Amino acid sequence: MVASAGQALGASMPDDEDDGALKPLPERLVMELTAHRTLSLREAVGRSPDVALTLLLLKLVGDTFRTSSSAGSCLEASVRHVYMSAQASDLKDSVVAKLVDDRHAEWEADLPLGDDAALWDYLASLDQASRLSLLAHCLSFGINALHEKVNPYGAGISASGLNKRMTQSDLVAQAVDLDMVEAGWEPTVDTYLNRVPKARILEAVYEAKGEGTAQLLDHLKKGEMATEAERLLKGSGWLPEVLRRHDLAALDGAEGQGAPEPVSDTAQAEDVDLPAFLTADLPGDDASTMAAE
Repeated sequence: MVASAGQALGASMPDDEDDGALKPLPERLVMELTAHRTLSLREAVGRSPDVALTLLLLKLVGDTFRTSSSAGSCLEASVRHVYMSAQASDLKDSVVAKLVDDRHAEWEADLPLGDDAALWDYLASLDQASRLSLLAHCLSFGINALHEKVNPYGAGISASGLNKRMTQSDLVAQAVDLDMVEAGWEPTVDTYLNRVPKARILEAVYEAKGEGTAQLLDHLKKGEMATEAERLLKGSGWLPEVLRRHDLAALDGAEGQGAPEPVSDTAQAEDVDLPAFLTADLPGDDASTMAAE
């Protein structure tokens, strides 16, 4: 409800009750007048990029930094924080998590979050580079590149929606030159190898180290295979398909992305340092004999 001179506006007034007193404006009239104002504001903000950016920042900063969002804003734009219900136990302590937390804390220490007018003045006073940096930080909390279970009955995400999300997230990954190896992800027993069947472990070792090395692990039990694969894959830059950049995965030998070009079976026997228990029972003179069989 709108107020004018301390009076609430909204109630309609029949003609026969016009006694000259200052009554609230009819609700319909208030709606029509504010529609004119809204359209005029749209036109003005549409030709005022700096004001538009300040307004957007005002809304997004509130969404991002205030613990309880105020009900009501003159801008229908928002960042909905995407929370990851399924995550590895080490994610919260990862390098990228610390980078996000540190950046958030730095901004939070500077922002006058208690009052919109003070916040507006602060945002308007920032140089353009700082405004864009703050915008990027706030928007980043709305990024959703999560794979979710498709619900064919309408609730949740559809198959086409999930496909669009993942395709679009790959475009963003290309734009920011995302490298999950540089981001700190490694195929360890806990993060991947003990969570997949033996065939997937062998696939990873084959792609990173070659067929001969993968064959040397084939006879091991699952736990032993996962442990030895972690050692072999360390520093290899190997990534499971879901973490690969599609644009780089299409290129042979793209460093740090996709599946590395498998080494030749001849070279692997010389380059890979294998523990004795993998080679002790091999027929012939060395591990390459098994690889050739």
